[in-house]
Amino acid sequence: MDGSSTATKISVLNPVGYPPKITKKALAKRPENLDGKLIYLVDCRFDDSDKLLRQVGDWFEANMPGVKTKMVALSNMYQRDDPTLWEDMKANADGAIFGVGH
Repeated sequence: MDGSSTATKISVLNPVGYPPKITKKALAKRPENLDGKLIYLVDCRFDDSDKLLRQVGDWFEANMPGVKTKMVALSNMYQRDDPTLWEDMKANADGAIFGVGH
């Protein structure tokens, strides 16, 4: 700088922004037990979630043989919606466990 004091104005914006408004939803009703129920094990295609879900399925088979499990996977990456799977789950599943990896 040359020592002269010229004031320069700058504008600064807040990077936080404003969160979108949300509508709260109630939790799904829990079944009294899982005997005879079909639980979907949903692979979200995130790192190694399929390995975790296979172990969860094995646990159910060993510890709760009255519970049926079905391994399913999202049709695309976890960032994309899968309406076909959601409709299948609504029609057939009694519950779901989502594997999100790590």
